[in-house]
Amino acid sequence: MTEILADVGDCVDAVLRRVGPRIVLALPLGIGKPNALVNEFYRRAQRDPQLDLTIITALSLLKPTAASALEARLLTPLAERVFGTYLEPEYARALRENRVPANVHVIEFYLAPGAFLTSSHAQRHYLCANYTHVARAVLARGVNVIAQLVARRTLDGQMQLSLGSNPDVTADLLPQIAAARRAGRDIVLIGQTHGQMPFMGGHAQVDPAQFDFLIDEARYDYDLFCPPNPAISTAEHAIGLYLSSLVRDGGTLQVGIGELGEALMYALLLRHQQNAAWRSALDALGRQSAAAVIRDCGGEEPFAAGLYAASEMFVAQLLELYRAGILRRRVYDCLPLERMVSDGHNGRRLDEQALALLAAAGAGPRLDAAQFATLQHYGVFRQDVEFADGSVRAAGGSWIPADLADPASRALLARECLGSELRNGQVLHAGFFLGPRGFYAALRELPESERAQLGMRGVEFVNQLYGADQELRILQRRAARCVNTCMMMTLLGAAVSDALESGQVVSGVGGQYNFVAMAHALPGGRSILCLRATRTRHGRTTSNILWSYGHETIPRHLRDIVVTEYGVADLRGRTDEEVIAALLNIADSRFQDTLLGRAREAGKIGADYRIPDAFRNNLPGRLRGALAAHRTHGYFSEYPFGTDLTAEETALARALQSLDARSGSRWARFRMLLAAVTRGRPRAVHAAALQRMALQQPRGLAERLQQRLVVLGLDAAAG
Repeated sequence: MTEILADVGDCVDAVLRRVGPRIVLALPLGIGKPNALVNEFYRRAQRDPQLDLTIITALSLLKPTAASALEARLLTPLAERVFGTYLEPEYARALRENRVPANVHVIEFYLAPGAFLTSSHAQRHYLCANYTHVARAVLARGVNVIAQLVARRTLDGQMQLSLGSNPDVTADLLPQIAAARRAGRDIVLIGQTHGQMPFMGGHAQVDPAQFDFLIDEARYDYDLFCPPNPAISTAEHAIGLYLSSLVRDGGTLQVGIGELGEALMYALLLRHQQNAAWRSALDALGRQSAAAVIRDCGGEEPFAAGLYAASEMFVAQLLELYRAGILRRRVYDCLPLERMVSDGHNGRRLDEQALALLAAAGAGPRLDAAQFATLQHYGVFRQDVEFADGSVRAAGGSWIPADLADPASRALLARECLGSELRNGQVLHAGFFLGPRGFYAALRELPESERAQLGMRGVEFVNQLYGADQELRILQRRAARCVNTCMMMTLLGAAVSDALESGQVVSGVGGQYNFVAMAHALPGGRSILCLRATRTRHGRTTSNILWSYGHETIPRHLRDIVVTEYGVADLRGRTDEEVIAALLNIADSRFQDTLLGRAREAGKIGADYRIPDAFRNNLPGRLRGALAAHRTHGYFSEYPFGTDLTAEETALARALQSLDARSGSRWARFRMLLAAVTRGRPRAVHAAALQRMALQQPRGLAERLQQRLVVLGLDAAAG
């Protein structure tokens, strides 16, 4: 029986008595970690070198920290306000600061992007694996303790538990844990309830008896990690516009985390709700590179049939698509029903013909109790009819043979027993969620009937097609658009998404390879990789489209569609020369000639090839000009989904970015300091921002210089 505890220390004591001093602790990624419990395990290992603690997890989340005294003035109060009482996992802070004890090993299969580049421990112990292979790896590494946050509720006097945000790996592990236990292997399962965790039903709901220990104590209800909405730049909005034109009405959407995903969501909303403005903006950007692929696989109309999402991550903006009526194509975990719907039946009218279609799709034809229960759950049969011994009892009391092959039985069933339309379908399947505080609150407050349409599942289901129900997954995921972000792209179509050529891991493979491969396997599916054409660091701008690179995440034989802020390159089925030409068309024009020269040197493109004039003005200024008029009407703002930052904080964030761009070398920093001293005199327009930074009345030389730097940055960003 589940032992309910009120203290994490008591739980750790109980676990140590049961499994001994060697602990292999598996934790979910993101917000599903029970950080209070994990910290107690970590502190025990710190105090006792005889304990051998291995932590297997991913996406360990830390509050942002400032890199300078000036940045701290902006970030410290902002982090306190936004992240509230969030309790950090102490092992992650030690990992970042390179002070993990020798008896502790932290293995992550996906790192918080860019956060652990200088952590020797994190880099040495990174586990490179597809998300769908993680459950297998966890078991192979000898896991003996699994712990995660759970949502708790009481219904009809009975306690119910949900994996909440993270059924991702745990749902896949549970049947394997049961098998391992039957074989004599002891694996301890711990849940820690959390009052802010949304209760998600369906596959996320678990039997409380599966947990050996349940920590149920309100004092551990710290704030969940809630990253604020990021700013969306002009380039990102342009990428989002192009992406939104590639999504087919009635299709399927998968989208990754980050600014580019949010830009896509905004553009989809604009396409649906303000179609004329959306078309005008797309025209202003230029369709030369995108016209054919939009015609062949995308669309420009509002969403009449709607979309279904099968996305590893449930991002907050998917909820916005649901509220707007875009995310509304429902799928059903019933193969005959999905066959019927895929053949064109919309499920809004159930009649004798629908029963005939179900029979043709593989239902019955003589229904058994399980088949009847499934069809009744999905609304084919009314709730007030019952099934027994191969017959259905109508509301009037008569028994009708449940034989869908018999026209007479179908007619009687249609007249006496059918529901009005299909129900209990789902518009989303996802493995985990992460987002702003308001997102979690919105999920908690949704009516049960609406929350039930948002299905949290294991990644084994969401991220791949393989399994006994492969045909069902294929039918559900029709016209799939798998949209993911990469850091760099080679001119031959290979993508760099997770690591540098030095071997340093920036993030991880996660589910990207899964979705790219799935898009190629799905009839009508397309993989879309998007990236910014350039990146600027410390004032130096370089191209993200390269001739070659010493590391690849997605090999070039899986190349498909690539999107930058300058357009769309359709690479599927193209030769190397055609791929190079298409990618040159969407590269930044400052780097096109160099890239073309490398391709010529390698003999991969004709010596006389010239980039068409239509693509020779791929420059940031053209993008700003293209969207400028639309911005005056309120479109394409920096924070289209709102922000936790005040107006002063957004201005200050841009100011600090401007200063960073001017500090790429010692000489550049000297010139910046000189400009601050000579031109950074505060004026009335700067008062609110300087007050926010506590620099309105500087004390001493250091604060006066900081004040001047802030003013310089504010003026540069405003210009």
